[in-house]
Amino acid sequence: MDEVQTIFEPQRVVLIGSSMLTEKVGMTSPQLFKSIVYNMKKFFRGKTYVLDVEGKVGYNNLSKIPETCELAAIMLPPRESIVQAEKCGKAGVKALIIITGGYDDRQRRQLLKLKEEYGIRILGPNTIMGIVNTANGLNTTFEKGLMPGQGKIAVISQSGGVGASLLDWACFYNVGISKFAFMGDKIDVDDVDLLRYFEKDKQTKVICLYMEGIKDGRDFIESAKKIVKKKPILALKGGVAQESAHRAKSHTASMAGSNEIFDAAFRKAGIVRVADIEELMNAAIALSKQPLMHGDNVAIVSNVGGPAILAADAVVKNSLKLAILSGETKAEIESLYPGVDATNPIDIIADARAERYQKVLELILKDKNVDGILVINMLKSCFFEPKDAKVIPKMAAKYPSKPVVDVPGGGEDFALVYKALGNTNIPLYNLPEKAAKALRILRTRYKIVEKH
Repeated sequence: MDEVQTIFEPQRVVLIGSSMLTEKVGMTSPQLFKSIVYNMKKFFRGKTYVLDVEGKVGYNNLSKIPETCELAAIMLPPRESIVQAEKCGKAGVKALIIITGGYDDRQRRQLLKLKEEYGIRILGPNTIMGIVNTANGLNTTFEKGLMPGQGKIAVISQSGGVGASLLDWACFYNVGISKFAFMGDKIDVDDVDLLRYFEKDKQTKVICLYMEGIKDGRDFIESAKKIVKKKPILALKGGVAQESAHRAKSHTASMAGSNEIFDAAFRKAGIVRVADIEELMNAAIALSKQPLMHGDNVAIVSNVGGPAILAADAVVKNSLKLAILSGETKAEIESLYPGVDATNPIDIIADARAERYQKVLELILKDKNVDGILVINMLKSCFFEPKDAKVIPKMAAKYPSKPVVDVPGGGEDFALVYKALGNTNIPLYNLPEKAAKALRILRTRYKIVEKH
């Protein structure tokens, strides 16, 4: 097992913090320490040890670092962290996660010297929340009791705050996660190390990356080019505006670079760039659940007219096309359901229930002129009920080469249908525009795979 793998897949972890120490400005606090201890003991299926530095007697306090530990998570001020990091090196610990920040250049050099001396790998400092691995329950976040469900999406975040937003999103919407990595200042383990690990990780199907800067652009591009042949990489870049680029540089002690340079690098590497946090997660959900789209032609099936028209606009705006159904498909739909005009976008009328959706979807999925389907099912002002939505994954499973995305528009309608379909292979979006973007991502990824 290499040292980066050890960060995610240790058998024994030691947590090094204090139930007494508090920084005036900084992350060191008894609350953070105790919350991480709680999460590790609650979720981690390996062995957790606790070293309480200058802490209360009896608080699970080890006198020294166990020599059997592969990983240590340190949550102390810089000076104390370096002392403990050296003890870890001497004890044979293979990897460190350093939660707290505030390190100056001299202290960073001290950590790197320890890496060279003991061969220990370092994630951080300033990772803020460290690592989550849903497969083994490893969880060094300090949000007490917070754990996303298991899934196929891995997230790498250079920012603790952005990473926390993505983690919250995943937990709130029950989005399946394989691994989460908060990089922080990345004095040692960086984007490339983590990308290479996720390339081999069997639990990961899609890799999401939030980045503000990078140390070695050439290595990053060459590594990503190899990885995207197997797994998609989605990237959200912070520091796009000139005013925010300076802040990004100081935020995590990394070179930000110009937006144009990153744009070109992403295209060359085959990385799909997204505009914001929501688009990052929406795209990842589509890629983790649905097949890639082999052509540009999208069919829209809806029980309401206006949202179907908005969906058609969104399809075209996303450089896709409205599919022209074959004469045979059009005639069969119209003969089965008089009053339905089977011209794309297809309004199957507000009284449509499960049976009508099922039949129309099957006919359209069989049509060779259709490459993907955007389904809309409103509840309000319609007869449709949440249980009717269960026919959508059923039909999609019969035609596994064509992607299907669903739009139960609005707020309450979305929540009700999400209860019925949230754990299925159908991605759900509350607006047609988001669903169209998801289909564009599936089409873009297909082109990248073909090219590489």
